Amino acid sequence: MKVAGLGFKKDVTLASLREALVAAGGADGLAAVATVSDKADAEALKLLAHECGVPIKAIAADMLAGIATPTQSSLVAERFGTGSVAEAAALAAAGPRARLIAPRAVSQDRTATAAIAEGDGP
Repeated sequence: MKVAGLGFKKDVTLASLREALVAAGGADGLAAVATVSDKADAEALKLLAHECGVPIKAIAADMLAGIATPTQSSLVAERFGTGSVAEAAALAAAGPRARLIAPRAVSQDRTATAAIAEGDGP
């Protein structure tokens, strides 16, 4: 199971989410997109998921805490207890033995990040 994790700012656009996803490796073969649960209803994310033909997996913020990620953002660590929402969400949604196959990529406007993980599923 291949999952794209997405982190983004409140004012993110579909174009920025798409750009980050493409930079991380694209939508080919994705089973789902994942993000922290309080952002799972974002309109741009819904549009991206629809465009990719995959469901959105909402990951509770406390499930992201403690997930080791290669990218380390002090702001994200302070708020979520992990270094990267995109990387942690991808790993959490792809299952217990998931591994990152594409670390965090950032859109040019810096409003969206994406990472891709592969695993056995939840």
